Formats: sequence, structure tokens, C-alpha cells
Amino acid sequence: MSDTPKLKEVGEKKLIRIIEDIIFQKTGTHLLKDDSFFFKIDNFSPEKVLVFNSDMFVSTTDAPKEMTFYQMGRKSILMNISDLVVKGVHPVGVFISIGLPPNLDVQSFREIIEGVVDYCCRWNVNYIGGDMNMTNEIIINPSVFGFEDPNKIIYRKGINNSDIVVITSKFGLTGVGFEILLNRYKDFNKFSSYERSIQSVLEPFLDDKIAFLLAENQLSTASIDSSDGLVRSLRDLMVSNPGMGFDINFDDNLVDDEARSFSSVNDLQLEDLIFNAGEEFIHVFTISPNNYEKAKRIIKSKKGKIFAIGKVNSEGKIYINYENKRKELQSKGFEHFL
Repeated sequence: MSDTPKLKEVGEKKLIRIIEDIIFQKTGTHLLKDDSFFFKIDNFSPEKVLVFNSDMFVSTTDAPKEMTFYQMGRKSILMNISDLVVKGVHPVGVFISIGLPPNLDVQSFREIIEGVVDYCCRWNVNYIGGDMNMTNEIIINPSVFGFEDPNKIIYRKGINNSDIVVITSKFGLTGVGFEILLNRYKDFNKFSSYERSIQSVLEPFLDDKIAFLLAENQLSTASIDSSDGLVRSLRDLMVSNPGMGFDINFDDNLVDDEARSFSSVNDLQLEDLIFNAGEEFIHVFTISPNNYEKAKRIIKSKKGKIFAIGKVNSEGKIYINYENKRKELQSKGFEHFL
């Protein structure tokens, strides 16, 4: 049991001072004390547009019990940055609304804020300010923004028939990680050989180069972040590109070896681990066949990799190709409240 006081014993003003102290220690920047928050845009061309995203982190749905408070803070920023990065937009600032249970201890609060600030520093994002309130669980709601030339942004809309579907990392790790953390927690220590899968949930990775390279060289026709799972991401792309569908190859370009191994040993459907897990933060792009090799070459020159997993079709459906068989994918993917 923690020896540090509870939030209800110290009050909001002291907690705000703790945030200010952590930000100053890590960045040398003082937060502005005012009714609103201000960010200078002098360094950004008037031709650029404001791009922003706001995703809410809720501890009961986004934090397995093994996730540390530091990891909660880190993930809350990552899940917001991801949606800008996949557009080819560099995030520059964030303001955060945070809800906290009054019985949370101050040390845990500090760890949350350190996770937030460290990941902001990792991406050179300015923590500008925000709001704080009392809630029944930990809720972190960042709003991240950046500026970009609208002609260089990779939108969801823009797919062409026969475009190649590419991903920035293989799928399946979070499916395995969630299965271990949520359904096999009593035997958690027996799964040390699946450390990559567990870490993919507790401390997800976000690529810091591929989306920007594709955007700068105008090589991608559409993109999406896969945080709601691969099948949901593909269906969202279909909404933005009516009449288009996908043929996805169920092979080693798509499936991570750790997921294949876990599925075999534990008699679980590999297809479900790959398509329906979510929280991967893998970026999914479409690229013209004429630009694919160029994209691979540019990304490889920066020590990155992309994986071709299929192509766009004009049938308006998603198909899986496996061992010379083609079947329609029926799953609809994750949706809140269902």
C-alpha cells in the first residue's frame, strides 16, 4: 500500500503544481497561467492547415491490470499522436483534460504525468495545458494538433482499384497480448516467451518515419491507423472509398510469428487474433503499384520496412486469400457499446 497521500488530501492546486514541476524538470518550459491556452504559429506557412485529434483513454477499457500508471500516461499520448502521424502530419502541441479518482495516491498521479510528458518529449510535442476533474476512474483526454500543407496530407479517401495494401508492422501481437493479460492472467508468468506480445499491449510502439516518408514523397493514396483492429480499419477505408474492397493475403507478410505460434499451441483462431484484436497502432496504407518499389526503396534507405498484404478490388467486399482459396471476411470489427 502506498505511503503517499491521496489526491483528495492534497487538492487540485497542488496537483497542478506537480504537473508544472514535472514539465519544467523535463522540458525547461513553464505552463502559461491563463483562462485559455496560446500557441504561436509564426513558424508555420499560411498555406498549412490545422490538423488535430482527440482520443480518450479510459482506464477500465484501455488499461489491463498489469499496465503501470506511467504506461497509462504514455499510451494516452501515443494513441492520439498516431492519428496525426498516419496522415503524415508532425504533432506539435497537446492540451489534456484529465479525470482522476480522489482515492488515487499522489505518487501514482506523478507517474501518469511523467508518462505523458516523457512521450510528449519523445515526439517533441509541447504540453500546453488542460483541465482536471474528479471522476470514478482514470480518464485522460488529450487533444493533439499539428500543421500541414493539405496537398501533402494522406487522407482516407483516394484509393484506386488495384492499389497495393501495405502495413508498417505485422499483425497478431496485441491479439496474443490481450488474450494473455485478460483471459489467462492467473497463469501470466507462464507466458514469458511471448514478451513481445505482452509489451505490445502495455507499451505499444509507434513508427516515427514511414508515414512521413510516404507523405513527403506523395507516394500513398490513402491511410488509416489500425487502433480499432485491421478489419475495422479496412471497413472504414471502404466507407471513405465507396465501391472499393480488399483482397488480403493471409501469409507471413501479414502474420507475426509469435501470433502464429501462440495460436497453434493454444488452439485459438489465428484469423481472429489478426483481424479483430485492435490497439496495434500499425499504420495501413494504399499505394499505386507503380510507386510500391520506390516506396520500399526510400523507406529501406532510412532503415524502415513496409509489408505488402494485398490489393484493392472494385467489388466492395473484403476477401482473405489463403492456400489458393478466396473467402469473404464476415467480421465487422470492434465497435464501442456493442
